[in-house]
Amino acid sequence: MTNAILRDVTLRDGLQLTGKLLATERKVEIVRELLRLGVPSLEIGSMARPDLVPPMANTLEVVEALTPEELARCWVWVATPRHVERAVAAGALNVQYCFSASDAHNQANIGRSTEASLAAMPAAVETARAAGGRIQLCIATSFTCPFDGPVPEERVLAIARDARAEGAEDIVLCDTLGQAVPAQVSSLVSRVGEETPARRIVYHGHDTWGLGVANTLAAIGAGATVVDGALGGLGGCPFAPGASGNTASEDIVFATRPSWLTPAGLAGMVELSEDLLADLGEPNRSKAAQGVRSSASAFAWVAGPRR
Repeated sequence: MTNAILRDVTLRDGLQLTGKLLATERKVEIVRELLRLGVPSLEIGSMARPDLVPPMANTLEVVEALTPEELARCWVWVATPRHVERAVAAGALNVQYCFSASDAHNQANIGRSTEASLAAMPAAVETARAAGGRIQLCIATSFTCPFDGPVPEERVLAIARDARAEGAEDIVLCDTLGQAVPAQVSSLVSRVGEETPARRIVYHGHDTWGLGVANTLAAIGAGATVVDGALGGLGGCPFAPGASGNTASEDIVFATRPSWLTPAGLAGMVELSEDLLADLGEPNRSKAAQGVRSSASAFAWVAGPRR
């Protein structure tokens, strides 16, 4: 059992590699079902250019369709102050301001240097705060870069310490490629917690090398209080060659057993995931989902084959 909070990122990081735009109504249904099941926090879309990331084209319509109470538990990915303006104008209350520790990946992903993104962050913070919203500092490629290889811890720590990042309530450390191992995750999360301003630490992992859950547990053990996952292990970054799916939300909650989770709730997550993945033509990478559908009926978490 852990008090770490799951943030499900299916509707942003999960969808962005699929190439298929889900209808606004379908996305809103998924948001509401995840919230009903007890998932504490969601990432519901991105302000990325729709010509570059088509599945995110209706993010603002999703925001506009949700209530303020629902939006209080939802986050929107942004990369510029203008993104923040547009998101909060639509009603968003929480934004994740993201750039990469690696210059090469930031150029590929956002079209500017890391320094330029960091220099623009104070304006993003001011815009979010003026609207009564919250903002996170999200550091992509905190461990490795698809173009430059390993990213030194000191590079991430320098960004986390930078005065221009003040005002961010959380700091998100991203294993964008899923290449980190638990010792690396534990080390970076611990150092960020000890050596930078007091903020909630969020860990965002991928399961490329099969260590998604292990890394998530290492992050929690080192002080992360929020962890990201996506239904069925869906997702990846379109601007990071070699990136694979996110750590499966079902696997994370089965491992961490949050107080809101019940066997029926996990079965509900699995069913929601199965329907979405079937719509998208994507495989289900969740091991917990396989367990839920097994025939080991003496185990309370098994729901059995779907009827």
